[in-house]
Amino acid sequence: MEDNKIIGVLSFQGSVEEHLAALEELPGVTGVPVKTREVLKQVDGLILPGGESTTIGKLLGIFGLLEPLRQRILQGMPVWGTCAGMILLAKDVVGEAPHLGVMDISVRRNAYGTQLDSFQATAPVSEISDAPIPLVFIRAPWVERAWGSAKPLLTLDGHIVAVRQDNMLATSFHPELTGDRSVYRYFRNMIG
Repeated sequence: MEDNKIIGVLSFQGSVEEHLAALEELPGVTGVPVKTREVLKQVDGLILPGGESTTIGKLLGIFGLLEPLRQRILQGMPVWGTCAGMILLAKDVVGEAPHLGVMDISVRRNAYGTQLDSFQATAPVSEISDAPIPLVFIRAPWVERAWGSAKPLLTLDGHIVAVRQDNMLATSFHPELTGDRSVYRYFRNMIG
């Protein structure tokens, strides 16, 4: 049997409970909420959930986690940012200062519009799943451009909505709001 992996979910704001519930469905995975440096040190990988990126970025600073988290990512800890989490990872955020600034992507916040412009789609993501996966977009960002070793995994209507760079994964959409666990399994495999 494989080693059990501890996957943290940054737990200041956003779809924390939904991510933790999805992680419970994966064999060999324990999901834990992360709010302190001590817990951050114990996780094998971390999910940065959707929510409000500016608020989460400020809370990372207030709780003294911004630099320790940046260092863990730069040292190779697998991290997956969904929606606001994608914005937190980006080296460039259109119209505002970056937060963690670790991923070779430029992101536009609320690129699809307001809450009313939220939508669902289904698309194949060959690197993640053999079958098309459901995609839920809520006030979602998109990637304006990717460079360096950042590799787009999914482009929808001309916009990059999933990208991977080494130990980092970012999705504009919310897999935690569907019953499909393909992206979770993919992230679990990134942890090794």
